[in-house]
Amino acid sequence: MKRVPVVEMIGINKWFPGVKANKNINFRVYPGEIHALLGENGAGKSTLMSILAGLYRPDSGTVKVKGQPLRLRSPRLALQAGIGMIHQHFRLVNNMTVAENVMLGAKGRVRIRTEEIEKRVRDLSEQFGLAVDPHAKVSHLSLGEQQRVEILKMLYRGCDTLILDEPTTVLTPQEVKDLFKTLRLMADQGKAVVLITHKLSEVMEIADYVTVLRRGEVVGSDHIHNLDEQTLTRMMVAREVIFPEFNRSHQLGPTVLAVSDLSVPNDRGRTAVRRANLELHEGEILAIAGVAGNGQRELVEALAGLRPVSAGSIRLQGKEISHLPIRERSEMGLTFIPEDRMGMGLVPNISVVENAMLRVYRYPENRRGLLLDYRTLEAYTYSLVDRYQIAVADIYHPVNYLSGGNLQKLLLGRELDLDPTVLVAAYPVRGLDVAATQAVYDLLLEQRQKGTAIMLVLEDLDDVFRIADRVAVMYNGEIKAVLNVSETDIDSIGALMLGVQ
Repeated sequence: MKRVPVVEMIGINKWFPGVKANKNINFRVYPGEIHALLGENGAGKSTLMSILAGLYRPDSGTVKVKGQPLRLRSPRLALQAGIGMIHQHFRLVNNMTVAENVMLGAKGRVRIRTEEIEKRVRDLSEQFGLAVDPHAKVSHLSLGEQQRVEILKMLYRGCDTLILDEPTTVLTPQEVKDLFKTLRLMADQGKAVVLITHKLSEVMEIADYVTVLRRGEVVGSDHIHNLDEQTLTRMMVAREVIFPEFNRSHQLGPTVLAVSDLSVPNDRGRTAVRRANLELHEGEILAIAGVAGNGQRELVEALAGLRPVSAGSIRLQGKEISHLPIRERSEMGLTFIPEDRMGMGLVPNISVVENAMLRVYRYPENRRGLLLDYRTLEAYTYSLVDRYQIAVADIYHPVNYLSGGNLQKLLLGRELDLDPTVLVAAYPVRGLDVAATQAVYDLLLEQRQKGTAIMLVLEDLDDVFRIADRVAVMYNGEIKAVLNVSETDIDSIGALMLGVQ
């Protein structure tokens, strides 16, 4: 008996201004299958799945659900067809409970007893291994727990096909393992799972089938047993991606940034960083490693001037800066790449050129009296696009038209163009594919060669060994150790991250 796909997309095309995001794509998923949709940033993965989830309408092509052609003109129609999408940025109401979020917007009776909802949430939690308290407020949950709530929302609505867009981006290694157990359990119970990702290791670990997109087109589709990481990399980027050999033998320069007995509060006023001591040297890349939520964000935001300190000192080239405003720190040579590239780093709904000018518009050469000199700023933006190889159709298009990799290159290029003495960056390659990651690391290594002192908060320990000279490991707000990367290993760092050593 011939198997019928639970979802089939035939000849899908989708245009956006200046770019064809999907080109004649054919894609199908079967019940009980974990199907990875793999590709570089900007390859068209999220666009294709947004069409399936009813967020976009295709310019041409057909979508079939269980063999029947359907027009999925809205997310509600997609949900009614059994298709639910879980986005990178969770869509939950923080001041509501888990149970209230799960039933919010669900089709059914106007009034449903709270006890019934909570019982249903508990039943689904047990059935699919999604441990979460129905009474808990979402604001009190970790990111991993919030993701479980999003999955429960889809299961509560009876979805047979679940689409997860880059689901591991904000999860700890243990939370990733827990998620994969849940996805496998869902597939074993007949659900179809589509995993949008660019992480090859995850594809090899969890997927049954893989479809690879490149520049909006399908370049290959096969069972995972017939593929390996090297083959998938070539399919994604049409070339080998080889990270450069990293030379750690050079002598480090003098200390340019010194942190002494630094304590920093979190958003609730509690101490997030406890008496931290660090030195950052000229021409050095220092990685900050730790499980998310152990003070890394508060530390780098305090260095950048985004967060007040409660005790201790920060000295830049010997001068105390712990109470200086952001602009003065920047003028002294300290630049910052925030964790939230879209929102804190870049402004979503304004153009590429307007985002590029945010750091230089005050300079006299970019002004005509009280007015901005747009010709000069336009030329400046084109120079950034050229030098940092930023793929952009039109510099006057909104910046949110760019892929994640190009957003990060724009943000990084804008800061590096200031020729900083110290660069502090939080998760600079989070959410980037292998080629975009290489491009970012190439830029950082080039800057290191110029003598810039670089501090990076990293979440992947492989990246620590790929790019850092030294690593500072944080646990419970404390810096447990600062190690030479060439003299340690992943297990030792992992133990420190868990507070074992």
